[in-house]
Amino acid sequence: MPRYLQASHIQSVYCLNHSHSTLPTSLLPSRITFSHPPPVIMLSLTINTPKPLFLSTPFLPPPPPPPPPPLNPHKPPKPLSVSALILPPSSSTSKTQQKVYQPFRPPPSPLPSKYRNLDTNARLEILTNRLGLWFEYAPLITSLIQEGFISTTLEEITGIPSLEQNSLVVAAQVRDSLVESTDEETVSYFDIPGAPEILYEIRILNTTQRALAARFIIEHGFEGKKAEELARSMKDFPRRYGERGWENFDGNLPGDCLAFMYFRQGHEHKSASSPELSMAAWERALEMAETEKAKRIILEDLEGKDGEGDEGGIGTDDLVRVPVVRMAIGEVAESSVVVVLPVCRAEEREIAVEEAPWESGMGGEFGMVQAEKPWSRWVVLPGWAPVAVLKRGGVAVAFPKARGVLPWRSRRRDADEEILVVVDREEKEVAADEGFHLVVSGGNGSGEEGLKVERGAKLKEMGVEKSLGTVVLVVRPPREEEDQLADIEWD
Repeated sequence: MPRYLQASHIQSVYCLNHSHSTLPTSLLPSRITFSHPPPVIMLSLTINTPKPLFLSTPFLPPPPPPPPPPLNPHKPPKPLSVSALILPPSSSTSKTQQKVYQPFRPPPSPLPSKYRNLDTNARLEILTNRLGLWFEYAPLITSLIQEGFISTTLEEITGIPSLEQNSLVVAAQVRDSLVESTDEETVSYFDIPGAPEILYEIRILNTTQRALAARFIIEHGFEGKKAEELARSMKDFPRRYGERGWENFDGNLPGDCLAFMYFRQGHEHKSASSPELSMAAWERALEMAETEKAKRIILEDLEGKDGEGDEGGIGTDDLVRVPVVRMAIGEVAESSVVVVLPVCRAEEREIAVEEAPWESGMGGEFGMVQAEKPWSRWVVLPGWAPVAVLKRGGVAVAFPKARGVLPWRSRRRDADEEILVVVDREEKEVAADEGFHLVVSGGNGSGEEGLKVERGAKLKEMGVEKSLGTVVLVVRPPREEEDQLADIEWD
């Protein structure tokens, strides 16, 4: 049986939901008929009144808060004006950006402009016929090597020896440094064919020294050998600090540097009992010296007024001269005459000095060393005059340090070098006051006991009449040249 819902019921529900509006009854149907059981209608009652916060439900968002009232409702809001200033980029910023984004530019070619567009065959032809000035075609050697050629191949093709190739390349780079550091007249002097040999020798100097050396070479007309001596003297002068007379020469002047080298050689020749060579060296030193102070000390040696030291507290014993010679690297190999001597160590004392072979020499087709008895240590020295005359009794005593052995000043820089003292054991008598003898010092409370070199006059004062032998020569070791590539200013 169908159920009926009265229209009045719907009207009452509608009125509850819409309390402020009414629906006319005529518009509602008088009866609603359901063919099936009516569905359950769930109706909710809502009242259009503000609800307190505690009645809020999480299913509905809270109403937005009302806008705040204006501070002054009668005054309209003041419009805001906004202005923008566009500043151009600073010059430093633009320059930095230009540097950052600057395109790659290859380094300038070392070749002269007239040779840059030549092919390999044309470059080889220029080198073969030596067309142009030497400093113009010298960079062609570098460019060909960069292409894969080697010096021996270039020598076969062009006829230029490998050593000359190196000399040309280095000399051209030295000349380029002179272009930047000196005047045009000085540079033009080295345009002649023989200039590479001269410029190659001053490669070890820095740019400032090269300019000074170049002017000095032009002034004195030096060639390759003299230029080499000049360059080495300028390079070596600072390392000679503390040696005799060093403070009297000016290291900033090429002439004084060369004069100091000759000055030292003169004293070495004098120590080696070669007065003629020492006088010749001092004369060359006087000729090259530029300052009056340097000339004055050289003249004192030439005139025999060579007393050392003007410092207070230095006695005569500190100023005696010991025959000292420094060996050069490769000097033995270049000597036509050599001397072979037995060697004993200083710590072995006088026993080893006496036991060393007295007779030794070289014989046979191959110059084999022959001695009267076996010995474990030998040394080969150049045939200097003081050692070449030793026929019997010669021996070399090795000292780890010269300090405390030779009557030198303790402030000498070379006092800690190893030395060889060559002694003639046949001459044991202390006769000459100026002679030097190998003796055993100490042992009596005067100091550490050991071998030492003493002057004859001092031994006589001590009442010593015999020694282990007369000192013929003191040999200093070869000094290794420092690596000069650090100061070379070429690639």
